[in-house]
Amino acid sequence: MATPKAIVLTDGLLHTGDAKTAHGLIRGTDRYQVVAVIDSVHAGKDAGEILDGKHRNIPVFANVQTALHTISNVKYCIIGVATVGGAMPKHFFPIIEHCITQGLSIVNGLHEFLSEMPAMVSLAEKHGVTLTDIRKPKPRKELHFWTGEIFNVKAPIIAVIGTDCALGKRTTCRMLVQACNKSNINAQMIYTGQTGWLQGGKYGFVFDTTVNDFISGELEHAIVSCDKDTNPDVILIEGQSALRNPTGPCGSEMLVSGNARYVVLVHAPKRTCYEHVEAWGKIQSPASEIALINMYNAEVIALALNTEDCTTEEALQFREQFEAELGIPVLLPLQQGVEKIVPRIQSLIKEKL
Repeated sequence: MATPKAIVLTDGLLHTGDAKTAHGLIRGTDRYQVVAVIDSVHAGKDAGEILDGKHRNIPVFANVQTALHTISNVKYCIIGVATVGGAMPKHFFPIIEHCITQGLSIVNGLHEFLSEMPAMVSLAEKHGVTLTDIRKPKPRKELHFWTGEIFNVKAPIIAVIGTDCALGKRTTCRMLVQACNKSNINAQMIYTGQTGWLQGGKYGFVFDTTVNDFISGELEHAIVSCDKDTNPDVILIEGQSALRNPTGPCGSEMLVSGNARYVVLVHAPKRTCYEHVEAWGKIQSPASEIALINMYNAEVIALALNTEDCTTEEALQFREQFEAELGIPVLLPLQQGVEKIVPRIQSLIKEKL
């Protein structure tokens, strides 16, 4: 069965970090066929070229009307931004309403729920479309407490953790899974954010919509379910935020409740402060972060670099510097891929046999 066609709305934000949901979908999704991006600032360009210089045959249109006139059988409009606090940009609302009148169902990953807005609900009902709010909390009866069943999982569990937000943890995690699968390793990914679900993730939950009491249980349930259903060789967990980011400290849950004994750490060497805000504190060095992770009885098996603001030469220099300093493989995922770490993952699998 063909995946449904979808357009992604980023109007004016495609080139910014707020559009990381769109960026993930442009790089790939198994749940939808992304056929266009709606962004008046970048109309006429290819979305992939804006993202990372790679042509992906995903055109950017100035408005929904032009996109639907050019492309047939579009079923969904996906809100492609993840703003601070999860608020919907105000100028998105009339665009969303127009999508609904054109027969498009809306998929929204923000904390502002369309399904709780009477006018939107009424309009959707009138035009026979759906409003899906991915970040809407699960009902209590669907949530799980931690049980300890995680200790029965035999496959190595690797958490992809970052030294800050918006570093490419999800992208690195997907690339690791894909590289393993190409080497005939049954690798499975646990998603922990809305974009992971949008990209087709089967096992996981949306971390920042889950009541704190149930985070450990939901994480365990996702891993255990994945293990029982797929009999994986290795399980990788998409990290969220960072261990020491004060706006949303996160990561210890993966190491403790998720029993991840191995970590791929993602770091941006030119980023000095959490989310670029000096008042929020200085990002610690990879060596310091590795020492902290080691205190959780977990081993960092590789460092992956986000090379924002780096020239190609600088990226290569940082790779050499950190490999010499840390004594572990250093990956440049977007420039060179992640295949370099696959033999290490294979050795972890053999150790578990």
